Amino acid sequence: MAEYGELEHNNALAQLANARYSPESVTGKGGARAPRGMDVLTVLSTLPEVRSAVCQAAGSAQRLISIYTPDLEPELYDQSAFLEVIKHFVLARSFAKVRVLLAEPSRVMRDSNRFVAMGRRLSSCIDIRYVASEARQRASAYLIADDRAIVYRMRADTWDGVADINNPPVARLYLNEFDQIWDASAPEHGLRAAHR
Repeated sequence: MAEYGELEHNNALAQLANARYSPESVTGKGGARAPRGMDVLTVLSTLPEVRSAVCQAAGSAQRLISIYTPDLEPELYDQSAFLEVIKHFVLARSFAKVRVLLAEPSRVMRDSNRFVAMGRRLSSCIDIRYVASEARQRASAYLIADDRAIVYRMRADTWDGVADINNPPVARLYLNEFDQIWDASAPEHGLRAAHR
């Protein structure tokens, strides 16, 4: 089993590393450049770096933000800067959608979380689901903005990861995986009904 996990780990790293050199990772369709500072793959190793990357990636979204997380990590997603980005995103666009998959929701049910409270208030824009027990569990955590930007951590229990604000091939790869898990996971009404 450890061998499979290690192989999956190396394969994901190789995809992300190779994506850095994709011509589309620097300029998008029509020659539009990504925002300064994250034109190429950025290696992350600290909480402040990951916080900055998730805010920048989420801030680049036009229609969809997809988050795969064990428990809506409060160090990332219950922070004022991130919550402001999400609030602006969903209120500025009538068609905006935020989808969250929780792999281990017990902590969210136990602790109060401002993201969950926002999700209750903006339930037509923010949808939170538990990962179905039959869906393959992943140790990773990631945020995808539209089908272009990604912040990816191989293991959710560390801050080591990568971010790329403009990498459609890799973003689409993980978005397809997210969509499969999303479709297999029933909507969770418990989070919306739970008292803060």
